[in-house]
Amino acid sequence: MNRTEILTEAARLVSKDRAAQHGDVERGFATISRFWSAYTSHYISPADVAAMMALLKIARITNSPDHADNWLDLAGYAACGGELALNNEVEL
Repeated sequence: MNRTEILTEAARLVSKDRAAQHGDVERGFATISRFWSAYTSHYISPADVAAMMALLKIARITNSPDHADNWLDLAGYAACGGELALNNEVEL
């Protein structure tokens, strides 16, 4: 896959397939934010959730750099995190 194919596929996944399977990104990351904040006793924003999931994907890439799904997910988490951060992370 080239960079355009990776970004195109990541866009397709976060816009359709995964949204249909996992629900609305804003609502999902807000829910994860609340759970992680409660568990750690520190506020973790929805954008932090995206950044931390991106770090998870980076950790997986260190073990499996040739696994395309990790790269696609990393691009998807970056897009979701950017959207949340740039749109003031509306809490749901």
